[in-house]
Amino acid sequence: MPLTEHPIVVPDLDLGDTPVVVSVWLVARGANVVEGDRVVELLAGDVIVDVSAPASGVLGERRAGEEERVHAGQIVGVILADTSQDGQFRI
Repeated sequence: MPLTEHPIVVPDLDLGDTPVVVSVWLVARGANVVEGDRVVELLAGDVIVDVSAPASGVLGERRAGEEERVHAGQIVGVILADTSQDGQFRI
């Protein structure tokens, strides 16, 4: 079963030197997600930003923990998507 990794990337929030931290993961590792689902919430000062799943699949990896400081362009997680011909996702 071929799997494709789709990184969940911290967007450039254009907030200067304001620290950005992972506030809360909204999806458990191993949970199914649909492209566009909110998967992680970031906090930058008083600004809350939701980061969406870049593809449908399963949250396969978290590379940053809650309360961990992150930066623009950093990969904080990975969505695993099944690329088999039938389009059904299985692990």
